[in-house]
Amino acid sequence: MQRVAILGPGASGKSTLAKRLGDITGLPVIELDKLFWMPGLIGLPRDQWLELQQRLSAESQWIMDGDLGSYDAVEVRLRRADTIIFLDFSIVRCAWRAVRRARERLDFWLWLLRYRHQARPALLAAIAKHAPNARLHRLSNPEGLRRFVELRLWEGIS
Repeated sequence: MQRVAILGPGASGKSTLAKRLGDITGLPVIELDKLFWMPGLIGLPRDQWLELQQRLSAESQWIMDGDLGSYDAVEVRLRRADTIIFLDFSIVRCAWRAVRRARERLDFWLWLLRYRHQARPALLAAIAKHAPNARLHRLSNPEGLRRFVELRLWEGIS
C-alpha cells in the first residue's frame, strides 16, 4: 500500500481516515478539498485540477482523500492508486455527520441526496475502468472501518 485513494460521500470520514492511516503508515496525506476549493468555494478550473492531480499522483507514495462529485476528475488518481478505500456509508449517517460538522451549501446536499443512485454507480464504474488492479476495500459501516484500521487489514496483502 503506497498510493491510496480514499473515496465516499460527503461527511463519511474520508479526511479523518486519511489522517489516521498517514499517522500509522507514514505515507503523506493529501486532502483534495483543500487544494480544489478556492476562496468563496469556487473550484479550480478543470485543466488546472487535472494538472495538479497528475503532478500529485506521479509521486511514489501518497494518501489522497476526496470525492468532489461532478467537479472531480477521479480517474487521474485512480490510474495511479494501488489501494482504494471506499467508505460506502449510508446517506442518513453522512447527512447526520454533515449537520453536526458545519453548514453546507445546497449543491453539497443535492450531491449527498443523489449519491447512492447517481454518484456511487459512476464512481464504482470509474474504479472498475481506471483501477482494475488496485486493491479495493469497500467499508459500509463504522465498525468495519474501525476493524480495518485497528487490525491493519491492508497489511500482508499483495
